Amino acid sequence: MDALRRRTAPVLLFFLLALGAGCGPDAPPPEATEEGTADPATAPGEVAPLSAPAFAEALEAGEAEIRVLYVRSTGFAGADDTGTLTGVTVEIMREFGRFVAEEYDLEVEVTFEEEPEWATFYRRVMRSEGGVFGIGNVTITEPRREELAFSPPYLSNIAILMTHENVPELGSLEESADVLGSMTGLLYPGTLHETRLLALRDEYLSGLETRTVTTNDELVGLVASGEGYFGFIDIYNYWRALEDGAPLRRHAVADDDSETFGVIMPHGSDWAEPMQRFFERGDGLRNTDWYRDLLRTHLGDELAGLLL
Repeated sequence: MDALRRRTAPVLLFFLLALGAGCGPDAPPPEATEEGTADPATAPGEVAPLSAPAFAEALEAGEAEIRVLYVRSTGFAGADDTGTLTGVTVEIMREFGRFVAEEYDLEVEVTFEEEPEWATFYRRVMRSEGGVFGIGNVTITEPRREELAFSPPYLSNIAILMTHENVPELGSLEESADVLGSMTGLLYPGTLHETRLLALRDEYLSGLETRTVTTNDELVGLVASGEGYFGFIDIYNYWRALEDGAPLRRHAVADDDSETFGVIMPHGSDWAEPMQRFFERGDGLRNTDWYRDLLRTHLGDELAGLLL
């Protein structure tokens, strides 16, 4: 990979200087998973895009560089007990690298870089070029397809409405005013969960007080405090919090199971073709024992069973 390193070293040095000291697996920032951004492309501030050879260039050179930008998320991308980066999406990208090496007879190097802020992560991938990929549990939507290229879905998601366990379970959304009307709704700016909460407010909770949060940990902590907060969250984050003993309740009448997550690439990336082949080989990636075992290993049997 010497040729690739010579081509990218000056650019990489520039990015590292622009970003400052990097955050590795042994120095984790607050977790900031997708949760789906409403319009990250319009978020303020400059970002440092990445660059790697296009797939056509890799085929010609006989070697490929796959650069993966990730957002830390428990079970999906993070450090294990030994400090090694792993998780569902990390291992999917490593397996993709092995597939490319075998399928196209290429020498492949896969590298990972962390981006703590989800909206910045999204914009960095959007403005990158060549063999750059993003893993941040990004919900696949048609508007986003105009900004990014997506892999086929690697996971189906359920977005849930969450309160403290002492709050009576909603029998219907029409009961929201009676059950939630005196509480404070938690808004995660720029996410689809923010959009969901505002829609619930507009339909059933006129005059609702709201408060902004910046991480899932903050959202869970406020709801679990029993001080009258509620909000939307992805089911895997809710499940993790329950496993840690948080006193939470899921209100199933508000479940949204229409979402799927995909790996993202710069719009028009020619890496979308090998990525498509990777997901569709045989009976499909999500139908393999390898994939099922991957989810069980990193998410646990119960949550994996629910998502499968």
